[in-house]
Amino acid sequence: MSNTIAARLTAIRSEMAKLNLDAFIIPRADEYLGEYVPEHNERMLWASGFTGSAGAIIVLKESAAIFVDGRYTVQVRQQVDGNLFEYLSLHDTPQVQWLIEQLSANAQVGFDARLHTLAWFNQTQAELAKAQITLATVAHNPIDVNWTDRPTPTSDPIMLFSEQSAGRSSLDKRTTIGADIKAQGADVAIISALDSFCWLLNIRGKDIPCLPVVLGTALLHANGDMVLFTDTKKLPENINEHVGTGVSFKNEAELATELTKLEGTKVLASPDSSNAWLQLTAQEAGAQLIAGSDPVALPKAQKNAAELAGIKACHVRDGVAVSRFLAWLDREVAANRLYDEAVLADKLESFRLSDPMYQEPSFDTISAAGGNAAMCHYNHNNGTPAQMQMNSIYLVDSGAQYLDGTTDVTRTIAIGDVTDEQRKMVTLVLKGHIAIDQAKFPKGTSGMQLDAFARQYLWQHGYDFDHGTGHGVGHYLSVHEGPQGIAKGRSNVPLLDGMVLSNEPGYYRAEEFGIRLENLVAVRPCAALANIEREMFEFEALTFIPMDARLIDKQYLTEPEINWFNQYHQQVKDKLTPFMQGEDLDWLNKVTAAI
Repeated sequence: MSNTIAARLTAIRSEMAKLNLDAFIIPRADEYLGEYVPEHNERMLWASGFTGSAGAIIVLKESAAIFVDGRYTVQVRQQVDGNLFEYLSLHDTPQVQWLIEQLSANAQVGFDARLHTLAWFNQTQAELAKAQITLATVAHNPIDVNWTDRPTPTSDPIMLFSEQSAGRSSLDKRTTIGADIKAQGADVAIISALDSFCWLLNIRGKDIPCLPVVLGTALLHANGDMVLFTDTKKLPENINEHVGTGVSFKNEAELATELTKLEGTKVLASPDSSNAWLQLTAQEAGAQLIAGSDPVALPKAQKNAAELAGIKACHVRDGVAVSRFLAWLDREVAANRLYDEAVLADKLESFRLSDPMYQEPSFDTISAAGGNAAMCHYNHNNGTPAQMQMNSIYLVDSGAQYLDGTTDVTRTIAIGDVTDEQRKMVTLVLKGHIAIDQAKFPKGTSGMQLDAFARQYLWQHGYDFDHGTGHGVGHYLSVHEGPQGIAKGRSNVPLLDGMVLSNEPGYYRAEEFGIRLENLVAVRPCAALANIEREMFEFEALTFIPMDARLIDKQYLTEPEINWFNQYHQQVKDKLTPFMQGEDLDWLNKVTAAI
């Protein structure tokens, strides 16, 4: 593999020489700038052999560096040849500063404007200019030019998502958001987030694993008319009738020409989430850019009654599937049959596969035994899956895409005996989980303000965790949906009725164990505090799967917290009992018994 990668680097440098470039930047991202990258756009993987989900590469004339975050410090050394790349930290070594140290004045740094945001371009260009270094866009990516065996994009047709399931027609959505575009002083908006235009048109797709979207870019006009640039060979026959009036479809190759027609118009686009090429092309054609957020994101995040009904229905079925897996796991451990992380992940999916509405996982299952669970975004596919050990903790974080909703749940499971210290830490995490679940907050409150609710008990003992407490979740769309979230230092968007979020505090002790307890919740008006002084919200639990009482130490719980735990398990029992039988039902009755 090293010889192959060396040859690819040589090919990239050959293109750089033709363009008179001293450096070329290769991000993990593709032109859609989403969380997931389809196989045919894995440019960073092609250039290095690295399979991680985040990072960047900078190729110089004589050397190269790969930048990864703390999740991948071990993996990058296993997959990437240290003779070809220097290993650097994505966060501790700013790439622009590193470039300035490596290059002299009048150097040229190449980049593909489709793979970076406009905000990144503006900031990077300004910083490099101070060192008299030019940031130069390339018309043709050196990787694309040399990628002769590039995988073919998927050819699955676009799926028409029923208006009954969506709760609103495409025309209604487009007209409403078009009015918002007009209110922001724009004539047209660039809708580059894949889940945004899929939600607008009530369509779904199979173009990216785990994310049921279609690849493309859309232009939404203030009058509600919309053009989607995508692979038109994927269009089903009756799509025009499905989406309603005012929608046209063109191939992605026509996008550049269409952008040049925006001369004299005011174009709303997000500098932080839309790629630089889209906005620079429109600007160079004479359009006036208006910086703003994706106008679809907030309306999409507020689920309507039909969307919530689907989400609640799929969560009951998902609860049955995951609970059956946990019941099976307990029986296997009792029989001293222990498996590796990959077998466990596949077994969990096998229970979901029996549901005809199940489509695929909503992300790669985090199946983490023992010390691997201390890496909060661990992926057993990145190395040799570890064998589960007796007298340890197993963490499984998984989710599903169903035709009526998206799920995401984490459970931490005792495998044999656990220590008092482990039970203490799980209980402190549980207390934070309960605090979020039971929170009541006035309209206008953001997730950033609630985040400390989840951490307070860990803080009192000198502990914390390094990820957000919660992220938004879509409706048969992205399992990581913005703009809502619960996290410190960000997520300042007010939480609104109908938003779905995760509630997932955790704790991680390096090389020993990891803990996370995650349910999905929906924001709703607080009936108990209706008609008082303020409009108040609360959370409604969506996930109904038992938590492992063997990991709970009651001495750390208050009476209201014990009551919450018992009431939650009674709800789980009530929801799941009609769909479980035999040994699985016996297990459910046992694990939901009051503590």
